[in-house]
Amino acid sequence: MKVDILGVKIDNYKMNEATEKVIQYMYTDNKHEIYTPNPEIVMIANENNELMDILNNADLVVPDGIGIIIAAKILKKNILERVAGYDLVQNVFRTMKDTDKTVYFLGGGKDVAIEAAKKMRNCHKGLKIVGVHDGYFDNEEENKIIEEINKLSPDLLLVGLGVPKQEKWINNNIHKLNIKVGIGVGGSFDGMSGRVKRAPIAFQKLGLEWFYRLLRQPTRLIRMLKLPLFLIKVISNRKK
Repeated sequence: MKVDILGVKIDNYKMNEATEKVIQYMYTDNKHEIYTPNPEIVMIANENNELMDILNNADLVVPDGIGIIIAAKILKKNILERVAGYDLVQNVFRTMKDTDKTVYFLGGGKDVAIEAAKKMRNCHKGLKIVGVHDGYFDNEEENKIIEEINKLSPDLLLVGLGVPKQEKWINNNIHKLNIKVGIGVGGSFDGMSGRVKRAPIAFQKLGLEWFYRLLRQPTRLIRMLKLPLFLIKVISNRKK
């Protein structure tokens, strides 16, 4: 069952259920798109019809931000729990590491994906990361990346190019790619590499991970302003 949050249809799964879905997708003959919208992404989708269509036609769309959970409550809809994209990927890695399934990292700044791959191999012993490439490439380099991915044939492709570029990249290229699952992961490679620290568990449990990131990166303030605008729009829609 999906929950409509300002036009974006969110799948209503618990973390373990979403993890099982991703793993199941890897054992099919089809290609699957997975996205993890937070309030900022929902707001962008409300101004970008292409992104809205991509999200609403994806195979799995999980509620990444606590703001999505709050919005559901305001709208008197029930979302079982927050399914943060970073944590979903970590759970998938924990399951993948004991199988023959493989993953490719695409995105992030210079050397970030390389550092992320090294950390993830250490964290999830046995995880098979078959290739990495940063997020800076032109059309010619993009064709080479696609050729490399197809040669390596990873079951899972993580794309961290920022929103909406990563969603559009996956959607526009998935038919060319020899993969089973593509996930838009935003800045997750920064977290995996250790360059950006996750909020302490206490902040995560209180739904204040966004506040911790703001304290660590005050430059995020402009982006964070989308959260109150998002909630105002949600309240306005409820009244309608």
